[in-house]
Amino acid sequence: MFELKKIIGALIMPLPALLIIGFIGLFLIMFTYKRGIGCLLTFVSLMGIFLFSFQPVATSLLKPTERTYKAFLPVDGTLDYVMVLGSGHIVDNDIPPTSELSRNGLMRLAEGMRILRLYPGAKLILSGYDGGSSISNARVMANVAVSLGVSKSDIILLETAQDTWDEAHQAAGFVGNKRLVLVTSASHMARAILEFQKAGLQPIPAPTNYLAFDNIQQAWEKYTPQAKYLEQSERYWHELVGRWWSLLRDKLSNTQTDSAAIQPE
Repeated sequence: MFELKKIIGALIMPLPALLIIGFIGLFLIMFTYKRGIGCLLTFVSLMGIFLFSFQPVATSLLKPTERTYKAFLPVDGTLDYVMVLGSGHIVDNDIPPTSELSRNGLMRLAEGMRILRLYPGAKLILSGYDGGSSISNARVMANVAVSLGVSKSDIILLETAQDTWDEAHQAAGFVGNKRLVLVTSASHMARAILEFQKAGLQPIPAPTNYLAFDNIQQAWEKYTPQAKYLEQSERYWHELVGRWWSLLRDKLSNTQTDSAAIQPE
C-alpha cells in the first residue's frame, strides 16, 4: 500500500501529470484523426507547465500554506524533545555527509540543532526510513548532527517511520505529555501538526525551509518561468494530495471500526 501510494502520488504531481497529458495529445495528433482533441491536450499541457512555473501563480498557491504557522521563537521553561521529520537522502561515499541529505532534510536538521542548543538537556529525535538505500534517513541525519557537534547520547532515532503518520505514532509512544518541538518544512507543517494531534501530541511548531516569497523586485526573476517556481507548485500539490489521503485513510479507518463494532457476538 505504501509503495502504491508513493507511485500514484508521484504520477499526479504537476510536471509528470502534465507531461503525460502532453504526450497523449501528441499521440492523438500523430497517429489518429482526433487531432483537435490532441491539440487541446497539448495546449493544456504546455499552458499548465507554464502557469505552475510562473512566480505569481506558484507563490500565491504555496505561501498561505507555508505561513500557517510562524517561525519558532524561544518559549519559557524547558523542552524535552526536538523532533526533526525525515526527508530524502542518498548514500554516496564520494561526497560529504551534508550533501547526502536532501535540501529539505539539511534545512530541517539545521533548524532542529539550532533549537536544541537553546535548551540544554533536550533530546533530538530524528526520523525517516531507508527508502531502499543501505542506511536510514534518520541515521544519515544523525551522522551529520554528530559531525556538527551534537552528542550521540542526545539523539533518538526512529528508523522505520515511512511517513508522517508513522512518525507521529512512533513519537507518541515515548513522548507522552512531555514538551516537544516539531521541525519540518513550512509547507508540510500544517499537515504534520494535524497528524501529531491525532496521535495525542501537542507539539510546538518550528517550520523551516520557506520557499514562497512575494518581495521579488527583478522582473526577469518574477515573470519568467523557472524550475524553482515549479517546485513551489509541486510542494503545494503534494500537501493538498497528502491532506486528501489523510482524510480518506481516516474515513476508511472509521468505517472499519464501525463495522467491527456492530458485528454480532
